[in-house]
Amino acid sequence: MELNAALPLAGITPDLALRLGVAAGLGLLLGVDRELRGHAAGLRTHGLICLAASALTVSVLSLFATMDMPNADPLRLYEAAGAFIGIIGAGLIVFNKGTVHNITTAAHLFLTAIIGIACGAAQWPLVVIVAPLGLVMLSLLRLVEDKEYGRVAGSSDDVPDA
Repeated sequence: MELNAALPLAGITPDLALRLGVAAGLGLLLGVDRELRGHAAGLRTHGLICLAASALTVSVLSLFATMDMPNADPLRLYEAAGAFIGIIGAGLIVFNKGTVHNITTAAHLFLTAIIGIACGAAQWPLVVIVAPLGLVMLSLLRLVEDKEYGRVAGSSDDVPDA
């Protein structure tokens, strides 16, 4: 079996630490709203997904750059991450008594994975724009929804009572 060359521990660089550290931190931050509202996917879930997506991206890009495989397609990473998050999201979404729950959480986990991939690829402009927008949409817009639909904060995940 042919394996890639092992990377020495000297490969732990500030750039690598930044990519993984920012992903972990943003994932935890993105999970705060879900955690405070008592939803199924909170701090740990968001943090782990963002860190895992970042680590997966770093690994795939590193392997692609170091192995002589002209037919390799590192873009399959996005396909795999999307399928994985789709499975998690499908497990979260619940239809109960005519209402749908956890769609926002599932979508937020997908966003968290994309932010992790962007951190792993060091696409900092994307990270700087998308992470705050995700936080605004999840946290601040929730206040507008609660006021608009007269809901008690945290009473339903996504759908106002009809």
